[in-house]
Amino acid sequence: MLHGDQTNLMNRFIKVAAGFALGFSVVLTPSALGAEKPKYTIEEVMKAINKGEDNIGKRISKGTASTEDIKKMVEYYSSLPLNEPPQGDAKVWKQKTLALVAAAHALEKGEAGATDKFKEAVSCKACHKDFKPDKEKH
Repeated sequence: MLHGDQTNLMNRFIKVAAGFALGFSVVLTPSALGAEKPKYTIEEVMKAINKGEDNIGKRISKGTASTEDIKKMVEYYSSLPLNEPPQGDAKVWKQKTLALVAAAHALEKGEAGATDKFKEAVSCKACHKDFKPDKEKH
């Protein structure tokens, strides 16, 4: 049994511990809710990975990408699901971009069938149709 001062000390300890726990949960909540900010914008990702005649995406499809190319793609593609699509269904955007990230990680790990998984996930035309605003409308 606790007596007098011990009870007061224990109650204060519990209050302080509860305050710290609450403080930590408030600090961690935005990240836990997926409010993490993307490192790169959609435009930055597209320019770094998919733009140009000899881009990383094409090198991966041809089997000529370097380890550094794949690491760069993983880094950049990981930002896509954290961005909001300019138009279209946000849930579909999340599914498609997470598929790209999964395909990039499979390539990075050297998984069997990773190139085919990447080719399936990287449908530029489908994403642009659903999510890229038509410049003529603006």
